[in-house]
Amino acid sequence: MAQTLPLFLLIICLLLIPSSQIQQEQEAFTTIVISQQGLDFLKNLLITQAISSIIPLKLPNITKTAKFPFLGYVHMLLSNITIYQLQVLDSYVKPGDTGIAIIASGTTCNLSMDWSYEYNTWLFPVEISDKGHASVQVEGMEVGLTLGLKNQEGTLKLSLMDCGCYVKDISIKLDGGASWLYQGMIDAFEEQIGSAVENAITKNLGEGILKLDLFLQSLPKEIPVDDDASINVTFVDNPSLSNSSVGFDINGLFTARKKVPITMYYYENTLPSVLCTEPTKMLGISLDEAVFNSASALYYDAKFMQWIVDKIPDQSLLNTAGWRFIVPQLYKKYPNDDMNMNLSLSSPPILRISEHNLDATVYADLIIDVLEADQVIPVACISLVGWFDGEIETFYNLNHCLLYICAGPYSVLLFLIFYQEL
Repeated sequence: MAQTLPLFLLIICLLLIPSSQIQQEQEAFTTIVISQQGLDFLKNLLITQAISSIIPLKLPNITKTAKFPFLGYVHMLLSNITIYQLQVLDSYVKPGDTGIAIIASGTTCNLSMDWSYEYNTWLFPVEISDKGHASVQVEGMEVGLTLGLKNQEGTLKLSLMDCGCYVKDISIKLDGGASWLYQGMIDAFEEQIGSAVENAITKNLGEGILKLDLFLQSLPKEIPVDDDASINVTFVDNPSLSNSSVGFDINGLFTARKKVPITMYYYENTLPSVLCTEPTKMLGISLDEAVFNSASALYYDAKFMQWIVDKIPDQSLLNTAGWRFIVPQLYKKYPNDDMNMNLSLSSPPILRISEHNLDATVYADLIIDVLEADQVIPVACISLVGWFDGEIETFYNLNHCLLYICAGPYSVLLFLIFYQEL
């Protein structure tokens, strides 16, 4: 019985975890859509980084033994084989149902190498050898890979589903020694050189994708905003792939860095907020109103939404003497005492966003304090209720999507309450 008690208590504790908090962590409130133009930009960036990371690329030595008339068996060696230049003339990226395909065609690469040979023949009783340098140009090479994307415990998992490289044509030019005599001999290495290039590029692409996946796995699930707040960037569900875009759903809510519980204020998932839908744009971001309300609730709980006002343009109004004709009782009870105003929100501001409109409601209390000796005496409280209504308009300028909020009608309702009989 004593052994089952801790297990029973653990089950009770798990049942007491608020279901709304678990649901909040598993919901997506921000959507990021990368259009075809954005994918092309990322593809070009990925190709540039891949080339710079693998060049220069050293290939393994190649040996070959061939039998020639009158010469007998000739032992040939290609060493110090290095790809020192790689150029991609054309490429494209295409998302599909199963993954993202990246194809590079018309690719050329240039190699340098050292060549040597040696043989013995019955014509001459000594060993004959020669060596020199060779340059190789590979043309019409095609490289393709298919990447898989999925959500793995809130992070983005990148996998290499398919990868291949095909060499179409090779041109070899020899320098040094009697190279003009042995060009045909070296041409026999074309197939082996092509195979070495294909294998090396395929292997390095696989290693590069693995490093990129490790980098994505190491990205934090929270991005600090300041000392108090972070943004939850946990991925929710698998990426959505279409024939022209890739979409990601992330939580996107503001969370407290000190792990202080945040009161749930209007966190239900609503309709998507304003999104730049122009097809020529690279990136579109849709923010649910819950993102703004989570920031509002966090900074409210962190006591950021309260202010003490002790300096104003007309400083005489922060002294009871300035109110002696308006509120005589105040001046009579507290003659010539300084005052301040304590402005604080009584609840987090509430934002509601639709496709073309934004409205907000703010509840605030303005407490007027009298500073007498070492005491702070509240004498009056003004309750404020403010409504704001605005119209959202989106303007496009080159590759920028600009969001403007045009202020509409607003109003404030005041309630004045005196704490004491003055």
